[in-house]
Amino acid sequence: MEFTGAGRLEVRVTSADVGKRVSVRYVTDSAREGGRFTDAVGVLTSWNAGVVTITRKSGEAVRIPELRLVAGKTVPAAPARRRGPAATFPELSRVAARAWRPVESEALGEWTLRAAVQEEAGRRTGFTRRANSALPSGDPGMPVAGALERVREWYAARGLPAYVQTATGAEGTQELLGAELERLGWRREVTAELRTAALAPLADREPGPAEVRLAAAPDEAWLRFSRPSAAGDPAVRHVLASGPRVWFASVAGTGGVPVAVGRVVVDGRWAGFTSVEVGPGQRRRGLGTAVMAALARRALDEGASAAWLQVESDNEGARALYEGMGFAVHHHYHHYRQAEA
Repeated sequence: MEFTGAGRLEVRVTSADVGKRVSVRYVTDSAREGGRFTDAVGVLTSWNAGVVTITRKSGEAVRIPELRLVAGKTVPAAPARRRGPAATFPELSRVAARAWRPVESEALGEWTLRAAVQEEAGRRTGFTRRANSALPSGDPGMPVAGALERVREWYAARGLPAYVQTATGAEGTQELLGAELERLGWRREVTAELRTAALAPLADREPGPAEVRLAAAPDEAWLRFSRPSAAGDPAVRHVLASGPRVWFASVAGTGGVPVAVGRVVVDGRWAGFTSVEVGPGQRRRGLGTAVMAALARRALDEGASAAWLQVESDNEGARALYEGMGFAVHHHYHHYRQAEA
């Protein structure tokens, strides 16, 4: 916090600092919380009509009446993480996008519209939000409101709801775009973490209690286990199999039916782990770890040295598992859905 010469707290941020990282202290709602002081650190995403909005690295928006501010200042970007491989947000954003390649895509300035339409239970859906969302990487070439209208039209033509994926919590992420989406009525549906780790320690883990088989393409048993409602859909196979270099792992149970599966996408120095799943009756036996270790060893053989994965923020069990494997949060990403008519 900032102090004056007399030692008093001072607010040294203004509306001109929108887009900068700030740290503020403010008084909470006295009627509910006793009027305590509390702090907020994040990107200043708006200062309108007497209300200050700060977006934390998790994507949470904190709205503060400006009259409750007692101190504040701009602060430098968060220091580089000490855990895991060094990486920038643009690099990881590109790598993650290549791991979920859509069936069709179209450029909108520096945004990319992506779709992978599947038939599920007699209706058209998009296979995963990651392959069915607009990915902003810069300027769409028009005002954001106009770009979002183009996004709506593009997805409506394919019978899909419109999604935009944004990120928060690292240098160069998109807090201001997220705030604009919310202002325009778009609703955040999902928040997830992108985590990174060194690959070698994962590959060095014990092989586990069961044999893990690897293949360069998913067979029908793998697909039925992982995607039972859409295993035969060509869009599903396309998205899963079309990364730079993809490997699929499975552990066979009775009758050769998989009891655990996983996927890794090797892309230069990066190995991205996705679709790691264990059957309900087989959990807590080390099968998920065995699948990831086998895939990590394959990725090492192909020249990768760093690992990444994505996990939804409310999946406490998976987050704890990956934390124990050395995966640390690099940034958060969010899927916003179009405003309903």
